Amino acid sequence: MKGFNRKNQLFSLCGLNCGLCPMFLNKYCPGCGGGEGNQSCKIARCSMEHDGVEYCFQCDEYPCQKYEHMDDFDSFMTHQGRKSHMERARQLGIEAYNAEQVEKTKILDILLSGFNDGRKKTLFCTAVSLLDLQELQAVLRQMEDRADLETLTLKEKSALAARLLKAAAAKNNMELKLRKKK
Repeated sequence: MKGFNRKNQLFSLCGLNCGLCPMFLNKYCPGCGGGEGNQSCKIARCSMEHDGVEYCFQCDEYPCQKYEHMDDFDSFMTHQGRKSHMERARQLGIEAYNAEQVEKTKILDILLSGFNDGRKKTLFCTAVSLLDLQELQAVLRQMEDRADLETLTLKEKSALAARLLKAAAAKNNMELKLRKKK
């Protein structure tokens, strides 16, 4: 959106964990924070109309009608949990929330570099965005504690990571897949 720039590339004004997005990881972001050629975004436009509020939760009108169905469907990344992400950012403060996001980015890097068989990028990005940091760290410990980890093939490691992440999500009544509009 022309005239809109977002300083924080890890967390969007609408609550997306942009630093954990497959498009961001590929160095291509078509959303509000992507620089030249970024998409028109009604929330970015709204921010500009409200004196450039940096995060929607800072606006006096939040939550507004734009948030009524915001978590219903996903795009190329999960939109689930945006309201809860914003609430966490509000409670912790942006600096502390970003510190968590940096740690989650490190975990995502471990998953993608050591456990991705070429078919799990979206699953791993979704899991790292939705699960809390402690749950992700526990999953990593479970994988690292396996005596046979070094003998597993990449396909077996990938299946193990997927199984453990899905089990952690199931404990929180979450499903780690993108929800498409019908």
